[in-house]
Amino acid sequence: MATPSRTTHAHSFNAAAAQYAANRPSYPPPLFDAIENIATRPLAGSRAIDVGAGTGIATTLLHQRGAHVLAVEPGDGMTTEFRRTHPHIPIIRGNGDALPLATASADFITYAQAWHWTDPARSFPEAMRVLRPGGALALWWNTSAPDVPWIAAQSQRIDAYIGGDVTTVRGSGRRARTEEVFAGVPDHPDCTLRELRWSRTVPIDTHLANIGSHSVFLVLGDEATHTFLAEERALLLDTFPSGMVEEVYDVVLIVVPRP
Repeated sequence: MATPSRTTHAHSFNAAAAQYAANRPSYPPPLFDAIENIATRPLAGSRAIDVGAGTGIATTLLHQRGAHVLAVEPGDGMTTEFRRTHPHIPIIRGNGDALPLATASADFITYAQAWHWTDPARSFPEAMRVLRPGGALALWWNTSAPDVPWIAAQSQRIDAYIGGDVTTVRGSGRRARTEEVFAGVPDHPDCTLRELRWSRTVPIDTHLANIGSHSVFLVLGDEATHTFLAEERALLLDTFPSGMVEEVYDVVLIVVPRP
């Protein structure tokens, strides 16, 4: 069987948009405090572009902070789900490598769990083009806390099942904590990196559906994914007999100012 391409991974979310919207984790309020503090400007009243907006998890939070936010999303399924659940927020089709936006038209450009699907050699200069002077590019990822024993054990089981490290298997080796975030950008930009820990407690079914909404499982198909999740359910019930799972995340935030 051929290894699914990076494009296949990227498009896999469109068939699972409702699952993604219902089960993926959100982001904590201190994340947006940190963005404002690093950028030295408020989100309230700003013009924000949320690229790779997906089903609108981050877009909605930016809107709630008072930003005039426009979502940009390439996928059919994700865009349909976004419009169904957030009809009051504008969304246009496009991707970060070629933003369909005017030069110097935004105060913030944000990528929530999406920058790794771009080509930084193209998406970074595009972001700088669209940002106004004094604006900021903000990238962030929810990453599972590796020092929590049950999470570390689960990550090892996932890597073993999918046949390698998640970032490599999905066709993107970039990690939020490395120089590879800006691979291909001629001059590494000045940036600020922060990590914020937070957690949510959810039913096991939500936790398993969250796992299943990741591209490394979506491309495997229903049967293979069901096999893994059924085995994982039994293991999790040993650790969480109440049926409620505390997911612990480190949000990795990178903010790049536009001079």
